[in-house]
Amino acid sequence: MRDFTVGNEAKILLNFSVPLVIGNLFQNLYNIIDSIIVGNYLGKEALGAVGASFPIIFTLISLVIGVGSGASTVVSQYFGAKQMPQVSKTIDTIFIFFLASSLVVSALGIYFSEAIFKLLQLPAELMPEAVTYMSIYLTGMFFFFGFNGITSILRGMGDSKTPLYFMILSTFLNIALDLLFVIVFKWGIAGVAFATVIAQAIAFFTATWYLNKKHPVIKLTLRNYVFDRDIFKSCIRIGLPTGFQQSFVAFGMMAIMAIVNGFGVNAVAAYSAAIRIDSFAKMPAITFSSALSSFTGQNLGAFREDRAKKGLKITLIFSLIYSVFISIVIIFSGQYLIKLFTADEGVIAIGQDYLVIVSSFYLLLAVMFTLTGFLRGAGATFVPMLTTLTALYVFRIPLAYFLSDLLGVNGIWWAEPAGWTAGTIILIIYYLSGKWRGKVVVKNPSTNEAKKAPL
Repeated sequence: MRDFTVGNEAKILLNFSVPLVIGNLFQNLYNIIDSIIVGNYLGKEALGAVGASFPIIFTLISLVIGVGSGASTVVSQYFGAKQMPQVSKTIDTIFIFFLASSLVVSALGIYFSEAIFKLLQLPAELMPEAVTYMSIYLTGMFFFFGFNGITSILRGMGDSKTPLYFMILSTFLNIALDLLFVIVFKWGIAGVAFATVIAQAIAFFTATWYLNKKHPVIKLTLRNYVFDRDIFKSCIRIGLPTGFQQSFVAFGMMAIMAIVNGFGVNAVAAYSAAIRIDSFAKMPAITFSSALSSFTGQNLGAFREDRAKKGLKITLIFSLIYSVFISIVIIFSGQYLIKLFTADEGVIAIGQDYLVIVSSFYLLLAVMFTLTGFLRGAGATFVPMLTTLTALYVFRIPLAYFLSDLLGVNGIWWAEPAGWTAGTIILIIYYLSGKWRGKVVVKNPSTNEAKKAPL
């Protein structure tokens, strides 16, 4: 198990971040290949149906995932303080929560899926496939929550390599089952959803078996689970702001999707393809932020603010360098990337415009993600939540409505970097104020002890 309080900060962050980046890139690579298969073998209507489903799915899972992120922060802080019994109790508590939540999310999503699509004014020709896809996908929520819970807890304990192996397994299973169900069995959009559920289930059971056999701390067996109310309250306190943030982001994504739906099937299909590439491009910066959260949590748990700040600086440098590189790549190759998903010229033109506009502002996003990761690791999650909501609801969504009337569908794309600008400014001001200090779960018994904390 890697101890974040020992060694050179840059090396530690790289050792933790690189497997995390690779794992998340594999996950996003699956999403891209999945959409390529759908777009080329099932058509632009199916591509649009899958893309239209994701904002709704994200809305249903976001609150639960937010609480899970709070548990990951609690784990990292207890682990940094060497309080292993508390680490074990936190893991038990969050998995009981995941089990209950998965049943609720699946039932609500399946029952209300068609009504939600109608509310968002999804084009009628996309409706049947979108409902089919989402209904099947939601049956696998427990496997989704469980698998992501295992990987986030391992990362909170400083182990980023084991989640990488599980992620690679899940990705290749997804791709293989997609090809089998769509191309060989001809199951259509249902085959895409079944492939995801089955791959997640296999990955979850494999990860559970491995942890029970090999891991010194994590043991996943329902017979010995203990639900600790105090720990759950800490997870809620830290994770709920993130959960609310993600929920409101998800509602905002649905609002954006509703605006895109108004421009027809080509716009929906183009948006579905372009956000796959956009998500893939942004993932390393998001992953650096996630690594920084664990690094910050463990060092602040060990009362080493100086090392946490060094981690912030190093992560920012990594993210900025990467953002410049990926912006250049996407600006000059956006058209060819969209062509991977479809041969429809109308879809390609709209998707290319999205990629060029949005990728030109990745530098802003790198700063925003880095500061958010640091503040979450410190346990100061309320202001990042408020910042995200302000950027989305005060700037991006109103501007998307307004600019789409003036500029057409491109107005929706220009609204996104405007929101990033506002969010970055707010986070910089809050970080410089120093009001994020003192939010960690583990309290320092004396200021002298903090100064004497070992390297």
